Amino acid sequence: MEHHPVPPVRPRAPTGWRRLAARAPVLLFHAGLGPLLGGRLLLLHHVGRVTGLDRRVVLEVVAYEPSRRVWTVASGYGDRADWYRNLRARPKTVVQFGNRHHAVTARFLAAEEGAETMADYAARRPRAARRLCSYLGLSADGSEASWREAGRSISFVRLEEDPAPRAGTHRA
Repeated sequence: MEHHPVPPVRPRAPTGWRRLAARAPVLLFHAGLGPLLGGRLLLLHHVGRVTGLDRRVVLEVVAYEPSRRVWTVASGYGDRADWYRNLRARPKTVVQFGNRHHAVTARFLAAEEGAETMADYAARRPRAARRLCSYLGLSADGSEASWREAGRSISFVRLEEDPAPRAGTHRA
């Protein structure tokens, strides 16, 4: 029997001064202060699927694999977030982590991968995991099973660094 998680009720995107406050970390990255964010945030560059304009958003890093340079992020607004939809249209992009830029390709995690990701995140950062679930209107009682259930309904994206070009080749 196939399991279909109940989609969470997503919060509305902030407006007014809350939107300005939410955008403040972008300014920190632009000012070269990315390293002060403790490796917990990254700046995602993306291209508007309708406008074609460059866009930027700061996202919390849910998981980071430094040896492979792979970052996993979650969309608090699900698959309707502009950055998420823009990556669906153009998965090759750039992230800034600290003060370094990395060419990456976005891979959208399946529900079971999301379950694994959330269980791992909750084991490492239980308070942050509780806040994320609360924000998304998901119930989690602290058990691994509840974290996995929550993770099945969260839109996770893995940003995998593209291999460096070989000598004599160039990127378009």
